[in-house]
Amino acid sequence: MKLLLISAFLMFVFAGPAFAVVNINTATQAELETLQGIGPAKAKAIIAHREQKGLFASTEHLTEVDGIGQGTMNQLRDSITVGDMPATATAAAMTSQ
Repeated sequence: MKLLLISAFLMFVFAGPAFAVVNINTATQAELETLQGIGPAKAKAIIAHREQKGLFASTEHLTEVDGIGQGTMNQLRDSITVGDMPATATAAAMTSQ
């Protein structure tokens, strides 16, 4: 029984990061690099795009970043979010496109 409980606990601990969702509007470079297909160069490009053009209005806008195409988006779709954006930030992000 003790072994079963320990096994269940370990499965829970190691499964947690697999279900983590990264907010592309607030993530650090290190956090972005935890995403499949995102290395240092793409993480820096995401941050640079965010700083130059503003917050991403939706996850689909990530394809505007150089080096991120539809294939990468298909891999990332369930792993990323833009979080809850205030209406003014959403409007600003939409008009900057």
